[in-house]
Amino acid sequence: MRVGLVVDQLFASVPGGTGRYARGLATALALTAPPHASLHSWIAWHGPSPRDPRGTGQFRQLPIGSKLLSRMWERGIGPVPRDTDVVHATTLLVPPKRSAALVVTIHDVVPWTHPETLTPRGVVFHRRMGARAASEADLIVTPTLAVADQVRHILAPGAEVIAVHPGFSSDLTVPDDARERRIRLVRRDDYLLFVGTAEPRKGLDTLLDALSEPALLDRTLVVVGPPGWGGVDVRQEAEVRGIGDRVTVTGRVDDADLAALYAGASLVVMPSRAEGFGLPVLEAMTLGVPVVTSDDPAMREVGGAATQVFPVGDPTALCAVIERVLSDAELRAQMVIAGTLRAQAFDWMDSAKTLWGMYARLAP
Repeated sequence: MRVGLVVDQLFASVPGGTGRYARGLATALALTAPPHASLHSWIAWHGPSPRDPRGTGQFRQLPIGSKLLSRMWERGIGPVPRDTDVVHATTLLVPPKRSAALVVTIHDVVPWTHPETLTPRGVVFHRRMGARAASEADLIVTPTLAVADQVRHILAPGAEVIAVHPGFSSDLTVPDDARERRIRLVRRDDYLLFVGTAEPRKGLDTLLDALSEPALLDRTLVVVGPPGWGGVDVRQEAEVRGIGDRVTVTGRVDDADLAALYAGASLVVMPSRAEGFGLPVLEAMTLGVPVVTSDDPAMREVGGAATQVFPVGDPTALCAVIERVLSDAELRAQMVIAGTLRAQAFDWMDSAKTLWGMYARLAP
């Protein structure tokens, strides 16, 4: 059985959570491959094959650049992975259906439910590719049961839709010099932490509004992650609210710095308007940090009973939840224990073994 994994998102300018998904899945599939199975990660690239320091395996190249490839695949034309029995597109960059069975991961339904939080071009691309997946895929994979239900309802695909939870990235271990890294990056401990791309659907405006309320005037916030589309300037938004001196924006950081920043946080806050999974929730719980999220269905699913939630877009409610968690040491301790236990349910090796079983069913 020969499986080709489309992992072009690994080399996107902003890989985001889908890039981490592609990396984690490729690594786990390589480690759990059954006898007589082969795995190759496919990318669009010109020139020498790039070297991936993350250990996702051998790359094979599609002889075309990423931008042109996405335009061609959107139209159902162009080169596709060769010598494969199953092709798994880890995002909605979906190749045309040829002879191989086609598996597609759909991470969320934001282009349909919250199009205003994406670029117009992004909405058009993802809706077209979602329609392609619904009509051509032999299997659709989602990161949560919540997204699986939404995909069935919105896209009505002909193929089976299964939820396979992502796992925790083993790259995130707290380094021995974590304190020194935090001093270099943020010069403090005991802060609220947000991790993710700065873009409209992440709800950073709600978090900044909550931080502006009197009950949280002595609290600081660290925002980690690259800027996305939409012109969300966190520093400027904080200045407008008069809290610029209490908000630190680090931009993108490496995994060691990220783990160090998690370890120094008093609370991780994920105020997103819509998510497909919410990987920082899992990362924080695994590293022993209590988490507050919006009541988005996917994040509620990931957090289970271990997190505290507030209504999407309600800064007053978010402020109240943050204040309650920070003022109650017993509650925080309970959340840490519950989060650690909850995170154990998410294992990349188990997810990869499930997918190998699904690939075997589809392979000729």
